[in-house]
Amino acid sequence: MAFDFLTQNSIVYVLIAWVIVFTIAKASKLDKHGFEIKPYSLVYKNQKVQVVLTKILGRTQKLTRLFSNTSVIAGFIMMGFAFWYLISNLSNFFVKPESFSEMTVLIPGVTIQSGPNIAYFLLAVPIVLVIHEGAHGIVATLEKIKIKTGGFAVFIALFAGFVEPDEEEFANARKISRLRVIGAGATSNVLFSFIIAGLLIFNPSFALIMPDPIRSTFYHEPLGVPIVSVTEGSGAAKAGLLKEDIITAINGVPIVKPQDFPKNLKPGETASVSILRGGQTLQIPVVLTPSKDNATKGMLGILRASFPAYQPVVPYYIHWSPEVFLFLLWLWMLSFFIGIFNMLPLPILDGGKFIHSIIEKKISDKALKWTMWSVYAITFALFALNIALSVVKSGFITI
Repeated sequence: MAFDFLTQNSIVYVLIAWVIVFTIAKASKLDKHGFEIKPYSLVYKNQKVQVVLTKILGRTQKLTRLFSNTSVIAGFIMMGFAFWYLISNLSNFFVKPESFSEMTVLIPGVTIQSGPNIAYFLLAVPIVLVIHEGAHGIVATLEKIKIKTGGFAVFIALFAGFVEPDEEEFANARKISRLRVIGAGATSNVLFSFIIAGLLIFNPSFALIMPDPIRSTFYHEPLGVPIVSVTEGSGAAKAGLLKEDIITAINGVPIVKPQDFPKNLKPGETASVSILRGGQTLQIPVVLTPSKDNATKGMLGILRASFPAYQPVVPYYIHWSPEVFLFLLWLWMLSFFIGIFNMLPLPILDGGKFIHSIIEKKISDKALKWTMWSVYAITFALFALNIALSVVKSGFITI
């Protein structure tokens, strides 16, 4: 029983990994090298971050200035998009339930339970944080705002990065300067996600997570359903069907997606299977064999893909290995959604600072406080409702 608990609960492995990290950090006396070690966290601060940022700025000043101005406009756009998404998704739950998108908070060991997914998450998050905090820092340097420290924090399985500006200099800086610094982090993440998407878009698997208007722009209509593997000794194997053949029709019935496969096939019958192989269309007769689960049903003897065979409009295909593709997919997903949702006006997010910087000094301190907490409450309610309704629809969501 105890062994089953260990093997079925990834949070246990996450906690064990944290204990190992904490023990190594203590034994290595990392607290003497800028680390702050606690039983629940590991924080690193470096006071020389601005030296590095200044060197980078010296080589990229014109580009950074363009980026900093763009980040203000992008900040408003991303905040508006985040609110639109949350509100429209809530509306879909009641009006168009089939279009409602389930949401969850990514926590390794809790909502992320697959070992590979935890690994991809842990590899991608530091990259996303470096880009995010680096953008804050380099724009702050451009705006002549001193950076006291920069670093990262690990809270068991949660990550955070930070660039800590001099509070007095930041507060006294021009409003436009503060907005540039605040918007830079999220903007850099979204721009980076576009670069990753530019790589992924040439792999047909990426089409599966793209909404229809965008998908139809970058991909042709699906050709059929690919064969993942052929069962040895089956009718498909004897007929000569091969892995990566694309099934386009069975008995004259077009096959575009997996749901199109006929369900009334009988053992012993011969099915006419149309396939695409190397750009050529072939008609192959396959003698059906009884299904292992139901002897009254016939089967071809293949494992089909769970998605159609989309092809990019641009005749170029990047053959990523599954591991590389999934890592890039995680990197794209985290970059995009961390960027977008980080602009929501909540106390711990850049969106809260963004709104605060816009309306401060225009109203009294008391009105400012009440306005901000009202905005926080509305935003939190929208986000929490999306999470709660996702649980209602699909239960506790894990990946």
